[in-house]
Amino acid sequence: MKTATEGVFFRTARSLASTMKPEENVISHKKLNTTDITVLIIYFVFVILVGLWAMYKTKRSTVKGYFLAGRNMTWCPIGASLFASNVGSGHFIGLAGSGASSGIAVSVYEWSGMYALMMLAWLFLPIYIASGVTTMPEYLLKRFGGQRIHFLIATLSLFAYIFTKISVDIYAGALFIHLALHWDLYLAVISLLIITAVYTVGGGLAAVIYTDTLQTVIMLLGAMILMVFAFVEVDGYSGLKKKYFTAIPKNQDPNSTCGLPRNDAFHIFQDPVTSDYPWTGVIFGVTVLSSWYWCTDQVIVQRTLSSKSILHAKGGSLFAAYLKILPIFIMVFPGMISRVLYPNLVACIDADTCRRVCGNPAGCTDIAYPLLVMELLPGGLRGLMVAAMVAALMSSLTSIFNSASTLFTMDIWHHLRPHCSEWELMVVGRIFALILVVVSVLWIPLVQSSQSGKLFIYIQSITSYLTPPIVVVFMAGCFWKRANEKGAFWSLAAGFLVGVIRMVLDFVFIAPACGEEDKRPSIVGKVHFLHFALILVLLTMLVLVVLSLLNPPPQPEQISRLTWYTRFDKLPEKPPEETVVVDDTAPSAEATSDKMDTTEELSPRADEKTESRAMHLLKWFCGMSTKRVDTAFTDVEENYIASLEENQRMSYLVNVNLVICLAATIFLYAYFA
Repeated sequence: MKTATEGVFFRTARSLASTMKPEENVISHKKLNTTDITVLIIYFVFVILVGLWAMYKTKRSTVKGYFLAGRNMTWCPIGASLFASNVGSGHFIGLAGSGASSGIAVSVYEWSGMYALMMLAWLFLPIYIASGVTTMPEYLLKRFGGQRIHFLIATLSLFAYIFTKISVDIYAGALFIHLALHWDLYLAVISLLIITAVYTVGGGLAAVIYTDTLQTVIMLLGAMILMVFAFVEVDGYSGLKKKYFTAIPKNQDPNSTCGLPRNDAFHIFQDPVTSDYPWTGVIFGVTVLSSWYWCTDQVIVQRTLSSKSILHAKGGSLFAAYLKILPIFIMVFPGMISRVLYPNLVACIDADTCRRVCGNPAGCTDIAYPLLVMELLPGGLRGLMVAAMVAALMSSLTSIFNSASTLFTMDIWHHLRPHCSEWELMVVGRIFALILVVVSVLWIPLVQSSQSGKLFIYIQSITSYLTPPIVVVFMAGCFWKRANEKGAFWSLAAGFLVGVIRMVLDFVFIAPACGEEDKRPSIVGKVHFLHFALILVLLTMLVLVVLSLLNPPPQPEQISRLTWYTRFDKLPEKPPEETVVVDDTAPSAEATSDKMDTTEELSPRADEKTESRAMHLLKWFCGMSTKRVDTAFTDVEENYIASLEENQRMSYLVNVNLVICLAATIFLYAYFA
């Protein structure tokens, strides 16, 4: 039952809505003009040039060069790549859509990323660097021993990429192109994937990071221009606060609250029961999800591991944290403005209307941002913004493809075939990225229909079901020396099982439309996904602590340089080389070496005669045109141990920025609370 205050609010909103200009319930048929197409072509030329330059500059024929960019990156491209990898087209579509439907509370996901990035750089990264790992499952392999944890984490991460990242970004980018160019949704998907695959498969992490830097500039430039146009249209922030509550569709039922803006839309801490983002989940649940994404996920950590020193990794993390201030202004507020300008389209209520507007009967808030771009911007600038959206899609997809292929290659394939050659790993990594694309495309219909058309809520709900156990296991491994393999594995398995059951129930029992009775089981209908993430954390922690204490502690080699307290341990001394007894009757080393050299010289010539030009060109494109390496693959970077030493002067500068960034985070929470 509505309170008296709510009744006054709703009556006032409806009376103001009646004075607003109505629009047709069809999306405008505006298309890109010649200037827009020219801007897009220039953008693609720049991206291809940067990608080719990165492919030329980087040694791509080794695992180190392809997957870790030679560990020679500086803070600026690292920070830009962290931001671009995170902010894909799913962010533009999802954050703007959530802003249109629920208000600014969704911004907490971005601000929690700020302090999570600081946690990564100051707490987790020193441990990862000291351990000398390439992937996150590899860290767990060293920390706990055995293969099952390492294998399960790699599998879990790949599932999370498909369900929450790749398919979502592909769908969001295709939706934007569908609205801009009026292409079929799946034709747009295929076109985007072909463009993205070019420099991802060919260039490796270096090409991804350098192109991400360019993409970040384009994204921010285009988004800020659109933000200015949007705020001018509603008379600034004060005008938005007044007009947002009048953004009600014309077919609104006067006896229903469906389709009405929330009266707490401009507060980040919303009702713990009725809102999409309850304040209890926003404070605690979002912290869990951000800890997984920013501190333990391969996509993010892989970028910081490519840095030339720990100071550059910290600087890049801080740069990305500063950039995370922007999404509320360039994505969330424009989404709310789109609802103000086009309430009948963005805030459609009944299924028939929504199907007519955007083809999705569950709701059309996801069209808020692309609709704003197509309707508000003039020619030329519209093309720039389309380029920014394509940049967002490509930057996030390339990052995920590279990291997913790293996980599969190094943590699954290499352990299934421990004696495979490095050349084989390079081929497998590229093929797996293509397979991952196909699987993700097949998942798109479920993305489109789930969570009432609210894309960002879909992303975070699936993340809440799959990732909390991973956070607990990494936290225990890094900061509790007593945690052992049995406790970690069975807690991970228990948490994963419970999370998958809840995820399946979400797809089986679809949320009812507004005004309909909720007949879902209580665990689905009454337990918010952010609260469920906390339940998973407690369950996983309980199992881990009990089983770890009931079983023997880990071996010393599973602790040294692998926890926060032991990160400065000295490296074990190598055993002295044994004296080799030479057999005079055996062939000499020089003779053997000469024979091998002769074989190596002859093999490439034989290959060149039988190898087609197309195959030779393909190998060059993939950075594998050099002679094939068929020797047994050994542990990558086995002699690499990064130093945790920091330059005193630069360390002071980085720490000062840490304090400033923390203060900015606290200010944002306090101001919008």
